[in-house]
Amino acid sequence: MPRTLLSGGRIIDPASGRDAPGDVVIEGNRIAAVTEAGAAEAETRFDCTGLLVLPGLVDPHVHLREPPPVAAGAGAEATDSLPETIATGAAAAAAGGFATVCAMPNTQPPVDSAEAVAATIERGREAGAARVLVAGCLTRGRAGREPADLEGMRRAGAVAFTDDGSDVADDAVFEACLREAARLDVPVLCHCEDATLVGGGVVHAGPMAERLGVPGIPPEAKVAAVRRACLAAERTGCHVHIMHVSTEGAVEQVRRAKRRVAAVTAEATPHHLALTVDALAGGDAVFRVNPPLRTGRDAEAVAAGVRDGTIDCLASDHAPHPASAKARPLTQAPAGMIGLESALAIYIDTLIRTQGLEWLDLAARLTAGPARALGLAPPALAAEAPADVTVIDPEARWRIEPERFASRARNCPFAGREVRGQAIRTLVAGRTVFERFTA
Repeated sequence: MPRTLLSGGRIIDPASGRDAPGDVVIEGNRIAAVTEAGAAEAETRFDCTGLLVLPGLVDPHVHLREPPPVAAGAGAEATDSLPETIATGAAAAAAGGFATVCAMPNTQPPVDSAEAVAATIERGREAGAARVLVAGCLTRGRAGREPADLEGMRRAGAVAFTDDGSDVADDAVFEACLREAARLDVPVLCHCEDATLVGGGVVHAGPMAERLGVPGIPPEAKVAAVRRACLAAERTGCHVHIMHVSTEGAVEQVRRAKRRVAAVTAEATPHHLALTVDALAGGDAVFRVNPPLRTGRDAEAVAAGVRDGTIDCLASDHAPHPASAKARPLTQAPAGMIGLESALAIYIDTLIRTQGLEWLDLAARLTAGPARALGLAPPALAAEAPADVTVIDPEARWRIEPERFASRARNCPFAGREVRGQAIRTLVAGRTVFERFTA
């Protein structure tokens, strides 16, 4: 069987703790060996001198917008009208260095049945880019009134359950869902915003909301819901994953919960690390997101949570929207930002260059952490491991230009930013699914 050699790169593998030069040999869809630099030969060779070689990055939280194919004729949008599809989202993921992503089920109609899960997984396979995993709805129709067919969706291949985009408000329904997910040994991904406190809020409650003349969302909306989810995890034994941690209080709630409950994980996004409510000064709806951008103090607390491991993983919360929708006034525009193709550079700038995080720790938050959040084995650079690999040029300087993205959407809050660090090759099961050609 032909072999591929990634030679001379700096191997950064959180699973083994390795951070040293070496060669990675791939045979078929598996890693054949990891050796000292210059010790291996292969038919195909990629020179990785000066580059970083990591296990394939994992994003546990993306929105690909395309409804399950089985829903055609049941209110589903035509594919050509969508701001993203499974194919374009998977290509965007690969271009951003992500070998695996987990698609959220809040499509229209939602992914809330075994048939919908299976069809979405198959569409991901057909895309031939990043591997697309699927989270099924926690409640039927994402309506919050009764549990969905969690067992059926698990058998069909769902790796997690969530009603992302909203919380399950009814405590009894929420707990019933968690108990069933715990029985199935499947994690529940929690959006964590108290709808009664969010109300009609649009941005962070405070001076900026007042200046813009729009309703505000108090930080307690996030904190109260995180507290509720963590307590429910303790009662039910369910693995609860806290999505897009965005406030100082929420970080502290997760930190406290982890002292009591092993099965609590949490994520942070690029925008909640690198942006604050001040970005909304011009009223541009590209900066409207759910949960909203908060204060500098909150952003620093989230970064501190990433540094000390309270926040296990990083997730883009890639949320594509049409330009026409984002051009509306703040109160009418949808919440959400794209991030698959800009996330890595923002993490490097914010966490490594500004916060002093080590590369091995950042790699853990992008591989082992997300895998654990989804209940999966951590990616690794080791013999017999699946050959999912991301090669990064940490010094590549580039300008974020959404119009050049593989994604269909352009609602990137970092457009125009000069950054350093970029994925240049992404392999999934030994196959190169993205290669960046540089001059």
